[in-house]
Amino acid sequence: MAPSDETGQAAQQSPFGTTPPARPPVGGAAGPNGRMPRWLPRAMVLALTLVAVFQLGSWAFHQLTGLLINILIAFFLALAIEPAVSWMASRGMRRGLATFIVFIGVMIVAAGFVTLLGSILADQIIKMIEGFPEYLDSVINWINTHFKTDLKRVDIQEGLLRSDWLRNYVQNSATGVLDVSAQVIGGLFQLLTIALFSFYFAADGPRLRRALCSVLPPARQAEVLRAWEIAVNKTGGYIYSRGLMALISGIAHFVLLQVLDVPYAPVLAVWVGLVSQFIPTIGTYLAGALPMLIAFTVNPWYALWVLIFVVIYQQFENYVLQPKLTSKTVDIHPAVAFGSVIAGTALLGAVGALIAIPAIATLQAFLGAYVKRYDVTDDPRVHGHRRRGEGPGVITRARLLWARRPGAEQPGAERPGAERPGAERPKGPGSGERPEAPGSGESSS
Repeated sequence: MAPSDETGQAAQQSPFGTTPPARPPVGGAAGPNGRMPRWLPRAMVLALTLVAVFQLGSWAFHQLTGLLINILIAFFLALAIEPAVSWMASRGMRRGLATFIVFIGVMIVAAGFVTLLGSILADQIIKMIEGFPEYLDSVINWINTHFKTDLKRVDIQEGLLRSDWLRNYVQNSATGVLDVSAQVIGGLFQLLTIALFSFYFAADGPRLRRALCSVLPPARQAEVLRAWEIAVNKTGGYIYSRGLMALISGIAHFVLLQVLDVPYAPVLAVWVGLVSQFIPTIGTYLAGALPMLIAFTVNPWYALWVLIFVVIYQQFENYVLQPKLTSKTVDIHPAVAFGSVIAGTALLGAVGALIAIPAIATLQAFLGAYVKRYDVTDDPRVHGHRRRGEGPGVITRARLLWARRPGAEQPGAERPGAERPGAERPKGPGSGERPEAPGSGESSS
């Protein structure tokens, strides 16, 4: 039997003796007949598993986006009513009953507002439909007078009824009714989901905090509880301060509309109060559009008066009312508030616009506790002033500008025949000075 090495390969014979066995390639690379590395199948399985988990997680996240947004809304709503529920619970009332009472009050107010606003819109639509023939007659008379035509309302109505676009519009509207019904049902289901989650978050708030803290070390528990308290204070303070400003705004606009004898003054005042406060910066102007439109139907000058009042009240609210009411609750810069609303709208739509300000206020308050602050120096530049004596004055700058005008003589320019200051005159017989006589000066020793 021929000798073999440890790998089982037969040793090759040669005339000069036995040759040494062939060594594997340097670097561990397998040859054409080598085996697959043991780690390669495991790496392939791990990579495929990670890809599958990522795809599954991405699909699940997209499917549950609506539910996650509803839970986020419910969480902020629970934070908003947390102070009222805690106050009732501290007076001996059960927490579940206190949450139920708060929810019933919110639902009654919301339902009453929606009902009154719907009645306004319905009445206006009915009046527009009833007055449409009269309006059409006035338009036809104007056209006949200015363009010398002979149009009749009956002919126009028959042409409209027999037109193809009206038939297509009715068919599309019939199809759209089903879509609207589905959207209404979906919206009601979404409201029910938000209400249930917010009720559980508010009623079982202490239990939820205990469950969250039970999986954290004591140091982390204190941080979580502190962040929760800040979020409750900022969100509740935002809702209550905005509610108070909405009440003041509604009363002010109600007085104006009542004086102008504009119809539906109470409902329009509630509309202006809510929309102007919960849509920052531009909410006042958006809310004032509906009262202006209805006031215009009474008297065009009334719409102008409403516009003037809206602008004046907006300035009063921004510079007098809002700083006093929000200084201890949601003290953020108006530009930051407006930017946060835009960012929230871009991310979550209308939901992001509603929760953007309390979220930014909570984050600002939480980070402010960990940022070390120092006393500001008394430098006038901090207040936007220039130090006295620093830089050229007004008169000096005016002189420099006057000297730099076109055609003006520059201060450093030399005139012909003029001598430069400090230049020595030539001394000698032709210089106009007499030379010193010998011995007239000091004699040197």
